[in-house]
Amino acid sequence: MNMYLSELEEIFAYIACIAIVIGFGVTTYMEIKKTIAEEKEKAAETQANEEKVKTLIQYFETKKKLIDQVVKLQDSVKKHKSEK
Repeated sequence: MNMYLSELEEIFAYIACIAIVIGFGVTTYMEIKKTIAEEKEKAAETQANEEKVKTLIQYFETKKKLIDQVVKLQDSVKKHKSEK
């Protein structure tokens, strides 16, 4: 029983092996690129969300200060009316 390959069969086997290795390398590279792009997108989204939260915090702090001033003014007006 002859288990050896002819030269032509060996060449085809080498070509197939090389094609498989190149294909694996290319798909791995593409997956890594895709993963990096997704991570960059997530990081940008996280940063945008953090900026929105900071803006909302500033808005609520400003609103609280304004409400505190209005309450203080109302108390002052009530005091002034009661003194008369």
